[in-house]
Amino acid sequence: MGEIIPAQAALQQSNDSPKRTIIDLTHPLVSSEVPACDGHPKYAVHCLSHLSRGDVATCHSLTMGTHTGTHVDAPYHFVEDGITVDKLDLTLLTAAPAVVADLRWKKAREPIRWEDLGKYENQLRDGVALLLCTGWSSNWKRSNYSEHPFLDVEAAKKIMEKGVRVIGLDTMSPDEVAEEGDTGRVHRIWLGDGGIIVENMNGLERLLEVSSEADLRVSLLPLRLVDCDGSPIRAVAWKEHP
Repeated sequence: MGEIIPAQAALQQSNDSPKRTIIDLTHPLVSSEVPACDGHPKYAVHCLSHLSRGDVATCHSLTMGTHTGTHVDAPYHFVEDGITVDKLDLTLLTAAPAVVADLRWKKAREPIRWEDLGKYENQLRDGVALLLCTGWSSNWKRSNYSEHPFLDVEAAKKIMEKGVRVIGLDTMSPDEVAEEGDTGRVHRIWLGDGGIIVENMNGLERLLEVSSEADLRVSLLPLRLVDCDGSPIRAVAWKEHP
């Protein structure tokens, strides 16, 4: 049985603890400025009431799709009977150990192969979130954003064999985005096996500066949208032991 700490002592411990530095990995949502795939609604904010107008409170309405900005793809996105976003295993998305793969040397439309991830192989296991850092978030809102590096299908299979069920990318998709051809192969493999995909992450390169990646944690929590295929999230990371 663990030691029982009096409330006052616990409060003192909390006050004495060093302040945790939170690294925000989320693109800001600015009305009418967020990229959206063809057929998806553009993110927009509309003011319904405002204190400056004499209203009792300030309130806004939001227009967005389930894949707006930094977001999670649930299996239901590509699998008809797949798990919906409200039923995802939150233990995989809350304070999960994170491994950040430095792939900033990859060029536009270049595949990320298993060989590129060899140095991280021993860190991949059940419960780990694998974050693929290509540096492509710097192209957010630019015309070339869809020309990002992409995950090779065989590499995706190898990653899953290691027990990883969450992958995050600083790109719009783990798949190659093209006008022709199959642009959902990795989606179907990963989501079809119950995996979770996090897309449009921002500034993953900041995590490469963390001195001990073994202590890195990430939270990628979606909204509890019943029977939906995905959800915008607030992605954050921190060192578990500062």
